[in-house]
Parts: sequence; C-alpha cells; structure tokens
Amino acid sequence: MLVNGKWSAEWHPVQAKDAKGGFVRQTSSFRNWITPDGSVGPTGEAGFKAEAGRYHLYVALICPWASRTLIARTLKGLENAISVSIVEPALTDQGWRFGEGGGATQDAMNEATYIHEIYTKADPTFTGRATVPVLWDKERQTIVNNESADIVRMFNSGFGSLANDTYDLYPEDLRVSIDALNDIIYPGLNNGVYRAGFATTQEAYEEAFHQVFTTLDRLEGLLSDRVFLFGDRLTETDIRLFVTLIRFDAAYHGLFKCNLRRIADYPHLSTYLDRMLDIPGIAATVSIDHIKRGYYSIKALNPNGIVPVGPKLPFAEKLQVIADKGAARYARSK
Repeated sequence: MLVNGKWSAEWHPVQAKDAKGGFVRQTSSFRNWITPDGSVGPTGEAGFKAEAGRYHLYVALICPWASRTLIARTLKGLENAISVSIVEPALTDQGWRFGEGGGATQDAMNEATYIHEIYTKADPTFTGRATVPVLWDKERQTIVNNESADIVRMFNSGFGSLANDTYDLYPEDLRVSIDALNDIIYPGLNNGVYRAGFATTQEAYEEAFHQVFTTLDRLEGLLSDRVFLFGDRLTETDIRLFVTLIRFDAAYHGLFKCNLRRIADYPHLSTYLDRMLDIPGIAATVSIDHIKRGYYSIKALNPNGIVPVGPKLPFAEKLQVIADKGAARYARSK
C-alpha cells in the first residue's frame, strides 16, 4: 500500500482483519461526484461537470468492482464520452500494472506504470491501497472517485443528455428495494467470497462460507419466477450480482474455497447469468482469461502461480464468439 505517497512493501490482499481473523475491506478515499451542471453531488465538492471527453476510467478486467463500472458505462452509452485504460490481470509486488496486448493497455492518459502512481498524482501524500476502479478528471488532473457504487450511479444519472435512457439502473420507485437487496448481496456474496478466500482463521472462513451459500440459495429462489431481480427491469443490483456470478466457478469455487456448489449447479442462477450475457455490451466486459490469471496470481493464495486449465464453463463459447467479433472489428480498424 501507499504510506505518505510512498509504496510500502509487497502487495498483499489482506490489509486489515477483524477480531475473528476476517478480511476487512478498505473504505474508498475519493468520493466526489460528476453532475450535469457541476454542482455538488451526494458527497465531495462541486466543480465536476458532465462533459464528453473530460473523464477517464481505470479498470482491471479481473476485478468485479471495476467491471461494474464498465458495464454501467456500456449500458448508458458512454463509451465515446469516457475513455478507458485496462491494467494487466496479474498483480505485481506493486499492485496493478499497465501493459500492452492481451486485453491490457498502456496508460496513455498519465503515462503511469502502476495504478498507485495515479493516486500519488492526485495526492502526493496519499496513504492507503491503490484500488480500481478509478475515475480521473483530465481537466483538474485528479481522481474524482474510486468507489464503484458511486461511479455506477454517476454513470446512470450524472451525465444528463450525454447518456442514453434505455436503462435506468436506479429508478426512484425501486430505490428503497434496491438498497435493501444490495445490503444483502454485498456482505453475503460480493464481499462474502473475499471474506472466505482471505480469511485467516477457520472460524472466519466458515462464517463467510455459509453466508455465501445462504445468499446464493436465496437468490436462486428469487429468480425462479422473474427475468431480473426486480421483475422485467434491469437495475444496478443485477450488475452487482452478475459480476460475482461470472467469476464464481472460474475463481471463487476453487481458489477462494467456496466449493459447496458451483453456479452451474443452480438452474435459475445459470439461466439468469446466460440472460445477462445476452444483453448487448455486457459479454464484452468479461475476460475469463484475465479473471483466472488475475486471481491465481495472488501469491498469498497461490504461491506457485499455477493457473488451472479448467473449469469447463457453460458460457465460454458465447464469450469466445463475442471476443472473436471484437478482434475482427479491431483488425478492420487498423
């Protein structure tokens, strides 16, 4: 992590633990908001006005939190308004690193080698973990926000006419229900798999493990008679669920020891996952290669760095078709 703007020791996934030895996630540090007129949002300061080409998004395709923002950017039609840089999947001793090829990019925006350099550019005395996603303001040369939940909501409503209105990811009439279900899915599943994988005691692991599968069982029942979590309307809660489900069988089931069942063993969750992948633009945000290489590069969990060949995923062929189409479009543009 960074301490007073200096990189300190090798990267390690567990920076804080609770009394039981459970994983404690760091609170996001930059919480400004982009609004249509530049007025102050729910947190932070004023001055971040929605403008095409002004903002840049830093992401990792391995990271579910970063992938939330990529999906929201796509669904709201903001690809041409907000540029993107993608780090390499494998974590280094200095955390996330930029690269070239294989789905990763160089940092053409700030010419950084590591994500932590983006943090110290915004705050030379920053102390904390250098996480993704990061939403960068090219005009003010600073980080707007590094909290994925905020960024998703900004993309949904903060860009005004620059965004399309095909999807309202946080509709006013569902906000209470969305917040309530988010409060179940986040600790039980989104962060629950991390609490299981990064637990440092048997007690902490088993507590997280059982909460993960209690939550999955509940969601399996919920999706038995509906298209999305709130009926026929896609919301931010679907994005939150999707990014964990798509990684589960490839990484969390094995590496994080969440091995009671696979998502493939849940018929309704499997159908729902396939349905989400059919929504235009979502599959293109998924890289199983980055997910596997990224998670299995965590030395604390996999010291030899061996990446498993499997598992066989039922949606792999669909993802490959999307990837091939993307590669073909790129080749035609060269």
